Amino acid sequence: MAPFTPLFIDGQLVPASDNGTFDVYNTSTSTVVGISASASSADCTAAVEAAGRAFKTWEKTTPYARRDIFLKAADLVSSARWRDLIVQAAMEETNCSLGWAAGQHMGAAPLIRTIASFANDLTGKTFMSSSVPGLQCVMEQRAMGVIFGIAPWNAPFGLTLRALAVPIMCGNTVVIKLSEYSPRTQALAVQLLHEAGLPNGVVNYISMSRESSPALTAQIIAHPLVRKINFTGSDRVGRIIATEAAKHLKPTVLELGGKAPAVVLDDASIPDAANAIVFGAMLHSGQICMSTERVIVQRKAAEPLIAQIKSLTASLTAADMQGESSKNAKLGPLFTEGSAENVIAMLTEAQAAGAELLLGDLGRQGAVVQPHLVKDVKPGMRLWDRESFGPVIAFAVVDTPEEAVELANASEYSLSASLWTCDMYLAQRIAPLIRAGYTNINGPTFHTENLVSAVGLGGSSGYGHFGIDDFTDKRVVATHPLGRQFPFLQ
Repeated sequence: MAPFTPLFIDGQLVPASDNGTFDVYNTSTSTVVGISASASSADCTAAVEAAGRAFKTWEKTTPYARRDIFLKAADLVSSARWRDLIVQAAMEETNCSLGWAAGQHMGAAPLIRTIASFANDLTGKTFMSSSVPGLQCVMEQRAMGVIFGIAPWNAPFGLTLRALAVPIMCGNTVVIKLSEYSPRTQALAVQLLHEAGLPNGVVNYISMSRESSPALTAQIIAHPLVRKINFTGSDRVGRIIATEAAKHLKPTVLELGGKAPAVVLDDASIPDAANAIVFGAMLHSGQICMSTERVIVQRKAAEPLIAQIKSLTASLTAADMQGESSKNAKLGPLFTEGSAENVIAMLTEAQAAGAELLLGDLGRQGAVVQPHLVKDVKPGMRLWDRESFGPVIAFAVVDTPEEAVELANASEYSLSASLWTCDMYLAQRIAPLIRAGYTNINGPTFHTENLVSAVGLGGSSGYGHFGIDDFTDKRVVATHPLGRQFPFLQ
């Protein structure tokens, strides 16, 4: 019997009010791995209203009281019980590799503890008026209200945890929409915080069928109690979310995608750069918003770098994680056969436009795509311009660091980047010129510090941060002196 994922509203696990459900498929094997409640319009309203009621008391709790709940959650998730729950659910629903599923668990406790540390930063400041003698001002960071979060399937536990934990730590309450592809894995993030002591209604989750999602998502965004929306996913859906939010003048935090460049200069450490690039490009078969998709290499370093990357990548194989062939495979399949078809189409188009295929056969076995390396990829090719979300590395060779920066910035995506050079003076000059939310010097594109979440600088990569400033209001209270004189009345 496939496991059932109910809704979670006001601290209670409940079916949909109209008993609606939908099947959850492992999308690369087409097998049913779960059944989920499919929220009705009434359920969505109930979830928002439960969060609204809980906000009245939750916003009054002290930051340190919230911190203690988070620290307990970090201890809980470190257990073997929670590891097994997360790994099993993630592998069954998303057909990811064991390593990627285990990484979802391993990163949870550090993330929670980092967010718990935000308690020390939820402060304000006092200052004297610059224009009125005796007027004193207090600026406080206060919770906004109900936050509506939407998290994706590709890192279902970790990204769901981030989408709800940061707003909650700031004193907000949350309604989180689970992906129709991974509701059981994502529901675990809510259940963890609730087990740690989060009061009823502070976090609520709903799931809904793909068919009902557009109308119900718009309904939730329009609800007067919803003050802000955070969304992680594709730029296509991000545009829809932003449009709906704009109808009601509601702010958003959007983390949408990446076409992360790795810039490798002539004096770079070739072995270090190659290792980091292959790691950053092939982890989770390239299905990460910070995956290394473009390598822009200075001419002197090009031949040895490409040779080293080819050697490393040729030793990697992808396989369906449910099959016998998965025993020696380090890479899993892509999420769906449609995903695999899109990656192969992008590669084929690039080759037809003059790119040179260095590794790979332009084939697929269902959703399984083996690693591909392509040289002479240029702006204007879809493989350069659009996020591939596959195990692909595209190379471009340049003559100067300035040309490398120009090509790195020739993209709508600006989530993360890396720069490779042994000249730290040059690195400090070049790195700030790369238009990315986060640039790693001599490190992989797949890396951010939790205290400074990776984020795009606009366009297809997204807007805003998952931090205190984006989930609090800065409110000023000005205390005027008694007996103040007003010239107009004198």
